[in-house]
Amino acid sequence: MNELTKIVEAYQKTDFEKQRAALATVVRVLGSSYRSPGARMYITDDGRWVGSISGGCLEGDALRKARKVMDSGIPQMITYDTMDDENNSLGVGLGCNGIIHILLEPISYDHNPIDFLQSIYKEEKVTSLATVFESEFEGLDVGSKFWMTDNTDLTNVTPLEKEIYNSLSKAMETSSAEAKEFVFEGKRSHIFIEVFQPPIDLLIFGGGYDAQPVANFAHQLGWNVTILDECVAHLIPINFPNAQLSGCQRHEVTSNINVKPFSAAVLMSHNYYYDMEVLKQLLPTSIQYIGILGPKKKGDKMFEELSSEGIELASVDYDRIHNPIGLDIGADTPEEIAFSIIAEIKAKFSSRSSGFLKYKTGPIHDKDPQSGEVFKQVYINTPEIKTGNA
Repeated sequence: MNELTKIVEAYQKTDFEKQRAALATVVRVLGSSYRSPGARMYITDDGRWVGSISGGCLEGDALRKARKVMDSGIPQMITYDTMDDENNSLGVGLGCNGIIHILLEPISYDHNPIDFLQSIYKEEKVTSLATVFESEFEGLDVGSKFWMTDNTDLTNVTPLEKEIYNSLSKAMETSSAEAKEFVFEGKRSHIFIEVFQPPIDLLIFGGGYDAQPVANFAHQLGWNVTILDECVAHLIPINFPNAQLSGCQRHEVTSNINVKPFSAAVLMSHNYYYDMEVLKQLLPTSIQYIGILGPKKKGDKMFEELSSEGIELASVDYDRIHNPIGLDIGADTPEEIAFSIIAEIKAKFSSRSSGFLKYKTGPIHDKDPQSGEVFKQVYINTPEIKTGNA
């Protein structure tokens, strides 16, 4: 999500009275590539760009082609075949063993793909987006877009649009992104369908020194960060320049937070009784991740105390409570510990178990076993959470 955030921010800073711009989007990959479908790059005519569509090998050529799109005002599909190591037409031996299809779209008053990205950027729910990159249909031009959330009104849509929205709905159910061919009344169209997950809302309870790198790492990933502490002396803006600060007394936790579908909480106040009360008030909410900083015996003591008060934890609670917090990477310094915490939260919301990629038996990116086409799987962890203490 951070790449999308940066692209939107770059667009908002562009002076279109003096500059022109275009958006490059990877819409289809056959074989292997550095970036998967959905990767984007925002390009301005002064030769600058934000985001990427490869590991750096395609950006220069895409920039040259983007200038032509800016001149014509017409979206264009370009294809790169990186399967041949000896193919040096781009000046480099790519060796990615893939065919990469990229849609270049000019940004103008009549065609502005950033509008859709800004709308998605503001959403706080899973959103699916369809982008037409090849079309034989009159009125369904290359670059046309459709998007939906779980409450999109589908009345008064054409039969073809209904087919597209059906695919968008299915994509939201499977959480996968892929290029699809639509055949309707003897004509064909290729449409890239992708799923966007909202940024994670990270609630950090405790504004101590070791909370700073946690907040910084989260911000770099594009997450929304809030620091909560009952001691206002810990809520120093200069220490958390990219986070919201909130005074939060231990008995008023739920009135100070807004738990969203992608919220995570880290308990790191170094005050056992404060962390205990925060945990007790978070349990009845739908929050998906609760991390407890400290040794395992600290969390175990909390569980025993909850049990003595008649609050029994269900299996889903043990699934979302991480005690101790973080991945086992040998972390020791505050920065290393913060890195392990952020990595664990990312793995949690991606439904991944982490581990070394070298031991992964299949490809890094998900592929169709028959065609070899890469489809981007958006792993969205949405366990059913109980709403009471029983």
